Amino acid sequence: MRVAIVGQGYVGLPLAVAAAEAGHTVVGIDNDGARVGLLNHGTSPVSDVSSASLTAVIASGNYQASDSFSSVSTVDVICVCVPTPLDSSGAPDLSLFSSAMEAVGANLGASALVIIESTISPGTTRGLASSILNSVSRHSDFELVYSPERIDPANTKWNVKNTPKMVAGLTSEGTDRAVRFYSSFVSSVTVGSSVEVIETAKLLENSFRLVNISFVNELAVFCSKMGIDVREVIDAAATKPYGFMPFYPGAGVGGHCIPVDPSYLVAKAREIGAPMRFIDLANEVNVSMPSFFVGKAEGMLGSLSGKKILVVGVAYKPDVSDVRETPASGLIALLRKNGAVVSWHDHLVLEWNGESSVPLASDYDLVVLVNPHSSVDLSVLDGVPVLNTRGGV
Repeated sequence: MRVAIVGQGYVGLPLAVAAAEAGHTVVGIDNDGARVGLLNHGTSPVSDVSSASLTAVIASGNYQASDSFSSVSTVDVICVCVPTPLDSSGAPDLSLFSSAMEAVGANLGASALVIIESTISPGTTRGLASSILNSVSRHSDFELVYSPERIDPANTKWNVKNTPKMVAGLTSEGTDRAVRFYSSFVSSVTVGSSVEVIETAKLLENSFRLVNISFVNELAVFCSKMGIDVREVIDAAATKPYGFMPFYPGAGVGGHCIPVDPSYLVAKAREIGAPMRFIDLANEVNVSMPSFFVGKAEGMLGSLSGKKILVVGVAYKPDVSDVRETPASGLIALLRKNGAVVSWHDHLVLEWNGESSVPLASDYDLVVLVNPHSSVDLSVLDGVPVLNTRGGV
């Protein structure tokens, strides 16, 4: 099939390479000209896609990147993989999504299959997305499908090809066409009875994680006051072979899904008058975690005024360079507000918020571990007190 994938970031690029490796002819569309240049030279900006894999699909003739939507008019399948973040008030921001759908619709060819992979609130496919395409497209015979991404950066076990895919279209023909497309390179495809079911299922997945991580963060506070290791508690509970799933604590939640997706569910819940109190409470717990750890730091050092503190790991999770919604941001801001002189080390991020990563060293009053990467050698800290936000010693 001829495929256009809109958005060549953490979601779109792995999808594009997987489809190209399966023999489809893929154009990856991105409005970042610099990124497009890197991609066409075989340099991958995404950690889950190696430059070697990218170079191979370019050499095969099955992949190229472009900053133009003109190719949409000649393809069979269009996948929309653009960010759907939150705005400054914490509400869903569909501006990038709407712009992408308008550009797709304006260039849509006859009988095209449009698949949305971006996270959206229930009702958005049938409502906003369909309305945009119908209003700007010269063709009315398109098929519209929702099939949400399930990308977990740096996960070495689960990837695009072996992670089950969920699919539902506005028509059975659209659903069948999407199943045929994904089945060519994804090992398992599940069909939902409606797009609303699949839209809600996507939000359930990450709301489930948010609520459970928040609960474990509260448990971590309890364990701290009890003087016991929360990690040991969790690992002991995880020996039960049924009815329990381990989640681990931290300075909050970060990334492109867990801090964001539940707010799309809450927004729809408020619209229809359904309560979502667990998600609201979970968000409150996670927002409070930096205050808890600043209090721990004060307990270890006394006053933080003038104290040199090194934060290790500012990415939102270990072994990635992604800083979206990182819990390190709020923690660093609060430490500085309390007078601490804060530097940070992250050899995968290097540059962030106009600052640069500093080397690990022993001339600090305190080291705070937020999301240290597995390759970090903490032995060079040489006796500096350590506050581990992830639990354990």
